[in-house]
Amino acid sequence: MSDGPVAPQPGAGRARQNVIYRAGVLGRTPAVPTDFAGLERLARRKTSRRGWAYIAGGAGEGATMRANREAFDRWKIVPRVLRDVSRRDLSVELFGRTLPAPVLLAPVGAAELAHPDADVAIAGAAAELGVPYIFSNQGCAPMEESAAAMGDSPRWFQLYWSSDDDLVDSLLARAKTIGADAVVVTLDTTLLGWRPQDLNLGSLPFARGEGIAQYTSDPTFVRIVRERIAAAAGARPEVEVTLGAIRTLLSMSRRYPGRLLDNLRSPEPRAAVETFLDIYSRPSLTWTEIESLRERTDLPVLLKGILHPDDARRALDAGADGIIVSNHGGRQVDGAIASLDALVGIAPAVDGRVPVLLDSGIRTGSDVFKALALGADAVTVGRPHLYGLAVGGREGARDAVANIIAEFDLTLGLSGLTSVKEITADALTRT
Repeated sequence: MSDGPVAPQPGAGRARQNVIYRAGVLGRTPAVPTDFAGLERLARRKTSRRGWAYIAGGAGEGATMRANREAFDRWKIVPRVLRDVSRRDLSVELFGRTLPAPVLLAPVGAAELAHPDADVAIAGAAAELGVPYIFSNQGCAPMEESAAAMGDSPRWFQLYWSSDDDLVDSLLARAKTIGADAVVVTLDTTLLGWRPQDLNLGSLPFARGEGIAQYTSDPTFVRIVRERIAAAAGARPEVEVTLGAIRTLLSMSRRYPGRLLDNLRSPEPRAAVETFLDIYSRPSLTWTEIESLRERTDLPVLLKGILHPDDARRALDAGADGIIVSNHGGRQVDGAIASLDALVGIAPAVDGRVPVLLDSGIRTGSDVFKALALGADAVTVGRPHLYGLAVGGREGARDAVANIIAEFDLTLGLSGLTSVKEITADALTRT
């Protein structure tokens, strides 16, 4: 049975409830748990140990992940009563699009660790809901394949600024070609955070060829790889032959474009992984490169990873068209400020000049409400849609986000409000 809705309509919360309760009359319960704790437990059972370490793990001792949730808990909603809330409007305007709800699907790298259909399934789920999916730069499918699964539905593209500017330009050009509405430049991963869950398993997905499909499908990247192979002609790299090494070679070869047998005989799959690991991040990235974006693309540019009001102001000076307040879901710096706490200072600094989105820690519809009350124009949802993917593929990702949107709709109405525009800080109190 499909539990799924189409794009959210007025009354999305009641409609979603009715689908589930009517199925309950027939003895059927939701395939995707409607509470985050239940969703997380089921996703963990469906995911390998290595996959769970990557998609659920955080930096260090997990303090930032906990802080993200604690920040939401400190704010309480103050409902108002005896208001006509029979009609509610969840829609928002972002970069020329009217979205049915202020929710986007965040970029998640190496999503095949949750489900083999990965990015294409997530893209299809977002298209059914009518909300944007931000294609991951560390995706498991070329952005063109994900775009094909979405039809005319909105999509954005996340950019990790490589150490090779030609590659950056190529990725930006492809994003334009696939009809991306915006580019999201992620700023907080110029170095990979200390992630014990992955480290204790010696597991980095990209080193196995997982999550590098945007690169292996890119003509500029392939040219770089072949130039490196040519420059190293005649050199014989020392390779320790172990069972693990053989498995890794198979993993690389399966994921590299072309026939598996040909890839096993070719140096390209291994060289592609080595090249990626060398150039995918840029620790020297500064505001100078960000300011050059206006010459590189005419797409709206949002900067993701802003946590300080001064950086938000500098982003506006650099020409940013939007800001995403994010601590990377607690995956980069242990003990960092919660994204919601950062939003409280950043929203007034931006003062409505560009859209401000909140990322990291969103789990429920009431979280969406609180984020908007504190100044966000929309939110991005990460782990919930990835966990839904693990539980039920495309339908699972769709239903996990549909549940959040449905709860947001009901929270809006039960708080005495009828539209996103009416949500202000007056609807909250801090404890």
